[in-house]
Amino acid sequence: MSTTALIGGVVPSTDVVKRAARIGAEIKNIKLSGDLPDHAIAAINSLLLEHKVIFFRNQGHLNDAEQERFAARLGKLVPHPMLGATKGMASLLELDSTRGGGRADVWHADGTFAEAYPKILVLRAIVMPRFGGDTVWSNTAAAYLDLPPPLQRLADGLWAVHSNVFDYAGIARVREVDKKHFDEVFTRTVFETEHPVVRVHPETGERTLVLGALVKHFVGVGKYDGQKLFDLFQSHITAPENTVRWNWLEGDIAVWDNRATQHYAVNDYGDQHRVVRRATVEGDVPVSVDGRSSVTRFKATE
Repeated sequence: MSTTALIGGVVPSTDVVKRAARIGAEIKNIKLSGDLPDHAIAAINSLLLEHKVIFFRNQGHLNDAEQERFAARLGKLVPHPMLGATKGMASLLELDSTRGGGRADVWHADGTFAEAYPKILVLRAIVMPRFGGDTVWSNTAAAYLDLPPPLQRLADGLWAVHSNVFDYAGIARVREVDKKHFDEVFTRTVFETEHPVVRVHPETGERTLVLGALVKHFVGVGKYDGQKLFDLFQSHITAPENTVRWNWLEGDIAVWDNRATQHYAVNDYGDQHRVVRRATVEGDVPVSVDGRSSVTRFKATE
């Protein structure tokens, strides 16, 4: 009689369906909740570390509170440093396409303007358009491994300044409502934090690239050369073979390791309505390959 291997003693391997070779898996036949046993949470965390982003269909039973209860099993919940959280919630943030800041159509990791930026995000689909509105994730550990050794060594020694004040003019589809939100809310407190371009993942030991849209400049590198370096390294992160694309259905949950990924919310659904709600798990301060920690150099509230 054949037996099915269990991951963490709880998730059958047949219920883990890879969505791409290098990143992403759908986990079937599990009902998420804050009451899952410890060994089930350990299995989910193990799958997350392996696949970087994991997806769960048919989670319509979750409400805001239960989404947070599940997310809290993965770590301490924290609110967004400027946007806060929905009233009565620890971290839950609603992203509504009709409001400013509701369309994250740039490649980024969440919150890298801060020192200990989030380690895990739990996103729930509330309202989805009839077409479009997918999200794409990339594996920044695989991107690092794709670099030839001389470029790995170069990246290992580079540091970059990340800020929540970035070049909005570079976004082709920016709306007036987004500009207003950016000026009045998102940059109410200005952060500038130095991160290593390569961090050592605290749980897997992998080396991952820390870049994305919130990079302002490289430390000790001029603007012209810095832009060339950024484009070079970022092109490896966003190479199609390092990505997975998720076609949302209402009630879906995506959980991703923000220390080893970037993501991009595709803005291809026009004026249709799209609403997602995100719970945020507190992160740790990145450490470079030579053991130095990230540091916030500037923080000011206007």
